[in-house]
Amino acid sequence: MFMRNTMDIDQAQEPDYESVKIDYAGFVDPYAVEGMVILKSDSGKEFHMRAFSGEVVRHISSFAENEEPVPSIYKMVEEICEENELILVKVKIYESGEVLRANLYFTGKKDLVLKNYRASDAMALASFYNIPILVRKNLLKETMDV
Repeated sequence: MFMRNTMDIDQAQEPDYESVKIDYAGFVDPYAVEGMVILKSDSGKEFHMRAFSGEVVRHISSFAENEEPVPSIYKMVEEICEENELILVKVKIYESGEVLRANLYFTGKKDLVLKNYRASDAMALASFYNIPILVRKNLLKETMDV
């Protein structure tokens, strides 16, 4: 579902979201089919996200290590943004039923919010652009042993 909303990108951070960083990106299985990331807040709380493509984890890892080449889908998003004078400035991760979804916030000639996209893809884009990832606070838990 594609939805476009115009809004003020500079609005204050919502109190029920917390900024996180990707603390770990790896695989759940020995065949690197299922990916997992650990998101960590400045306060030390974590969110363990799994059950997504191992390919996305490989992209996230390569972006963190500045490896080339950039996969075509990310290049395409980059070119669309350049042509439309837009910059991705943050992503917000939240639960929607049984799945995780994300909103992507762009600014530039105009502000644009793309809603209800796959959280794993949004995190990969956030990693690619090195921008903030916001997660609903109710998803964050005290540090867990992995």
